[in-house]
Amino acid sequence: MDFQLKDKVAFVTGGSRGIGRAVALMLAGQGMNVAICGRTQESLDETAIDIRALGVEAWTFQTDVSRLEDVERFVAEAFEAAGRVDVLVNNAVTSTTAPFDELTDDEFRYHIDVKLMAYIRIARLVLPHMEQQGQGRIVNIGGMTARIVAPLRMTNGVTNAGVANFTKHFANYAGRHNVTVNCVHPGYTATERITQMFEGEAKQAKVDIDAIIAKRTADIPLGKMIQPEDIAKAVLFFCSPLAGMITGQSIAVDGGSGEAVNY
Repeated sequence: MDFQLKDKVAFVTGGSRGIGRAVALMLAGQGMNVAICGRTQESLDETAIDIRALGVEAWTFQTDVSRLEDVERFVAEAFEAAGRVDVLVNNAVTSTTAPFDELTDDEFRYHIDVKLMAYIRIARLVLPHMEQQGQGRIVNIGGMTARIVAPLRMTNGVTNAGVANFTKHFANYAGRHNVTVNCVHPGYTATERITQMFEGEAKQAKVDIDAIIAKRTADIPLGKMIQPEDIAKAVLFFCSPLAGMITGQSIAVDGGSGEAVNY
């Protein structure tokens, strides 16, 4: 199927690993040129090689998205290199696995800066370019803790709920310029970060990590962990003409594990 993305440009934050890497490769597979940012130049370079192998261009930017000056530099330099931006995928992430009484102000603040504030800042910087082009797609990645209670991931819940709320508000603002804004909530996705989270939960519960993995998998009605490519497919849908009249929405890609009823 032709998703009409060939020769367009996507910016993907946290684009060198896990979900961000899968998204970057998925969009590149549709003919998009991709600018990725992340904290580690080595992993950025490795992902860029795989993107270019698909016959498109890739640009890398070592970026700490918790820092405003880094975010401003990423958007400015990526736009200078690519000459346009049709898709923004906000995906940069961090996580702290700890009970509430062990979480510090700095840990809450850092998570908010990496996730919520970075998303807001980058969207603010990208929007004028999309306005000038008369179209754009923004997809925010915000975990399932936006909808569920996870006792050891309170900072995740606070920031991801903020991402979902920002998505709706920003969609209403950006719609007048033919820019859609949507959100994808990944469930337990097989990435390095989720493995580290499971290790933290195992340590807290004083059990083997295999017991945590088995429990989490059993909680998924479809009976298996979500893969990064599953999230990338949802992002691709939001970026495509199929979703041209969908904005301000949040969809969970969680294998059915979320128990809340959302209207």
